[in-house]
Amino acid sequence: MTHDDVLLLLDEEGRITRWEHSAEELFGWSATEAVGRSAEALVRSLCTNSGKPCEGCPDLGALLIKPALQDHSLVWRVLAAGNDATAQDAAVLRALFTRAPMELRVFDDQLQAVRASPPAGRQRGTPTGPSPGAPFSEVCGFAAAAEEAAVARGVLESGKPVVNRLVQGAEGSAKLGRRVQSVSYLPIEDASGTVLGLVTLSADVSERERALGSQALLETVRTQMGRRLSLVDVCQELAQAVVPAFADTAAVELVDSAVRGEAPPAAPVGPGVLLRQAAVHGLRPASQVGAVHPLPAGTPFSHVLSDLQPRLVQVDTDCTWPAVDPARADIIEKSTVHSLIVAPLAIGDEILGMVSFYRRTPQEPFAQDDLAVASAVCAHAALCVDRARMYMNEWITMSTVQRKILPGELTDQPSVELSCLHVPGEEGGGAWCDAIALPGARTALVVGDVAGEGIPAAITMGLLRTAVHTLAALDLQPDELLARLSDTTARLVAGRAALPPMDPLLHEPLTADCAIAIHDPVELTCTIARAGLPEPVMVLPDGTSSTLPVPPGPPLAAVDTAPFPATTISLPEGSTLAMGTTALAEEAMAPTGVLRPLLDDACNSPLPGVRDSVEHAYTRRGRTGETLLLLARTKMLPGERVMTCSLPAGPEAAPIARKAARRQLAAWGLGDETAFTNELIVSELVGNATRYGAPPLQLRLILDRMLTCEVSDAAPSAPHVKHARTIDESGRGLFIVASLAKQWGTRYTTPEGKIVWAEQPTGPMETS
Repeated sequence: MTHDDVLLLLDEEGRITRWEHSAEELFGWSATEAVGRSAEALVRSLCTNSGKPCEGCPDLGALLIKPALQDHSLVWRVLAAGNDATAQDAAVLRALFTRAPMELRVFDDQLQAVRASPPAGRQRGTPTGPSPGAPFSEVCGFAAAAEEAAVARGVLESGKPVVNRLVQGAEGSAKLGRRVQSVSYLPIEDASGTVLGLVTLSADVSERERALGSQALLETVRTQMGRRLSLVDVCQELAQAVVPAFADTAAVELVDSAVRGEAPPAAPVGPGVLLRQAAVHGLRPASQVGAVHPLPAGTPFSHVLSDLQPRLVQVDTDCTWPAVDPARADIIEKSTVHSLIVAPLAIGDEILGMVSFYRRTPQEPFAQDDLAVASAVCAHAALCVDRARMYMNEWITMSTVQRKILPGELTDQPSVELSCLHVPGEEGGGAWCDAIALPGARTALVVGDVAGEGIPAAITMGLLRTAVHTLAALDLQPDELLARLSDTTARLVAGRAALPPMDPLLHEPLTADCAIAIHDPVELTCTIARAGLPEPVMVLPDGTSSTLPVPPGPPLAAVDTAPFPATTISLPEGSTLAMGTTALAEEAMAPTGVLRPLLDDACNSPLPGVRDSVEHAYTRRGRTGETLLLLARTKMLPGERVMTCSLPAGPEAAPIARKAARRQLAAWGLGDETAFTNELIVSELVGNATRYGAPPLQLRLILDRMLTCEVSDAAPSAPHVKHARTIDESGRGLFIVASLAKQWGTRYTTPEGKIVWAEQPTGPMETS
């Protein structure tokens, strides 16, 4: 006899329904005597009155009892076994059906109920559930009964179990909403492996799943919010983080005064406070982001902003508040919203705004436990919103400072056409550019960049820009100008190092880069020096482009005390010079940069068009951070506006110079007053050159926005103004020049030579 040989079958009441020949041999009873009697009676008859087995009584511990299905009913198969598993199996089955915390149901191969444990929470001794033969869809208690029945049939067909499947229950509660069950489908097989039915094990995991869902939602909010500092972006991040995980639609509204820079109001706020729609995401009809509307009284929204407590609102026909808030009521009606939660955005008692979470059909309504989730989400969101609000206020201040410091739209100079691309960063920065008019119709082109962000970088940029203008008035060459600007930056660095230990600026290094190019429209040259910025790009009128080989200099105020070497290049009329910050170096300034073709095409397009093309391509590539590009197209000063006259080294030089100047000013049509003043200036400058200078001497008059008189000689000595006494016969030359000219100065062209110049207004020209 094998272990799987069936001795007898017992029904659910423990009565013998089948008695095999092997049972007759083992117990000594015939089938007629055994069938219909209880197993208990059988055991009693086999034992003595004292409870000890009689002589020849079989070892009952060698019996194995297993459940089985027969005609849609549960029966127990009694088999011969070589151990005491029978009692243990019976105890296990009894425990599963009566004491297990999960619900156990047995179905036959037609998915009809055979037996079920009492539903969770039901007392022992009460009805155990569905009657035998009830179909699966009536017994399971699942919301998607048809879907789960298909899963059960799949288990019957394949014989493979399905374990820990999360299924929504058909019933719910006001606190937790719809129940969630973890369901396992286990096939019942006979000895040959034929599937006879299946067992379902269901455990209520509603609280666990809601806790896990809430934890995942909060983690999503924490990781997705606050990555950006724009107030609108932060609100949009919040709305996107909770949809669809928590709500079908989320709407974020902020107190308008707080958005505009004022301190957030303290709770409670009265009706009529202005709210600004900051973000909307989900299935709700799109409302206008940025729209401002008053807060109606007598609504859940006004109540939330009064006591800072979240509200769960079930939308039904008995609601009265939509009558005083028709705009929201219309949106709710069109969206088939059935429930919503309104939660405040607040820091302490300061109100920043509120968030509305909407759910619509077929999503299940919000439950009371969802209020805690919404409050936790809004508590973290309020910190992010407040941080973005404070940053926005600082950004507005920084932008205002930067806007006031920067030159704005560059004005074209007589000898150069200008266009500037400035892409500010999210937190501002210290990039700037300038075009400074110099004597002799020349123009200084400046591009600078202060490392860092925010107000400190903007202020440092303003200080350096002012220093450049001041130094440019000294008519220095670009390398000398950068050297002195570096000294100025070093003093700013020393001042920052002396800040108190608690000042955050103390630990922020101050570094700056700068490039300066001086364009001469008379000589058609450009002298360039750079401190840390990339090499400029030159595009000739014929379309040929090249990166100018300007030797690099160290950043301003760097420890390296190397000089700033200058390079002079020829720049034909109509050439385009491009100077930019490091952010554009690889993409636009480098020969192989992806944006370089846009610069190379500058000869064929107006400069504003080139600038717009570079900006569009740069922003499309997703680049962030501040960047600046200065474009300058050169012009030549017409030859008829320049007069050059070589002079002898003796005393006869002054009369020759005065005569040449009178003749040229008459040809230009300048008035007598301008001509007389210019004649005095020419006389004094030439007189000083013959007395203190060295040949060769040259006079040059340039008519541009100003009338410039230049006298050059080969002596390195610098002239300076003397204040002669009444009885002195000399020493008044430069004093007279300084009195008559708008400005004057000295420019060194070679190690041995210099130019002394003076500018005067042209005055009204004579007309014929």
